[in-house]
Amino acid sequence: YGSVQILNGIDLTVNKGEFVTIFGPNGCGKSTFLKVLFGLATHEQGIVTHNVTDVCGWRSDRLVKRGIADVTQVDNVFPSLSVRENLQMGGIQLSSKILAERITEALDMFGDLKFRMNDLGASLSGGERQMLAISRALISNPSFLLLDEPTNHLDFATIDWLERRVLSFPGAVLFITHDRALLTKLASRIIEIDRGKLVSYPGDYRRFV
Repeated sequence: YGSVQILNGIDLTVNKGEFVTIFGPNGCGKSTFLKVLFGLATHEQGIVTHNVTDVCGWRSDRLVKRGIADVTQVDNVFPSLSVRENLQMGGIQLSSKILAERITEALDMFGDLKFRMNDLGASLSGGERQMLAISRALISNPSFLLLDEPTNHLDFATIDWLERRVLSFPGAVLFITHDRALLTKLASRIIEIDRGKLVSYPGDYRRFV
């Protein structure tokens, strides 16, 4: 950002079926790393590949069509679009019939959104925005899911649903969280970032508990 280099030589591979959690102190570069992967932040050098294809510089809508979905920690909905339009953005590559079916499935999971379909994203509470962002990401049926603190503002019942949904996810997941219990419960692998560098691939989760 400006003259400040946030990330320094991170080399990471996430395999199909893996749930990789990123852990580290505030400001260490976790969110920036996910933004680079999804094309929301620029990088000076290096490559980002998805199934051996270089996806550097791809627009977000093109990444979604390829099977990559992202739930950012903040600014994760389109504030000027309605809830319905936000959900439709998650399925821009789908037929109208399949999109309608997946929106119905999303509303079955997050019933609170049913009554807000015509409301603007800007009018939603923090929890409702999280539900909407997660729903939009899952509607695309991605093979690679990027989640940045997705449990923020959610109640316990919704967090429990999200845990079960992510555990059954057939693709790859890269997940940022400060919740140590969630981290050790869900992760198949934990990586640590500190001051923009990958500092460890810990095999012993007890150090995080």
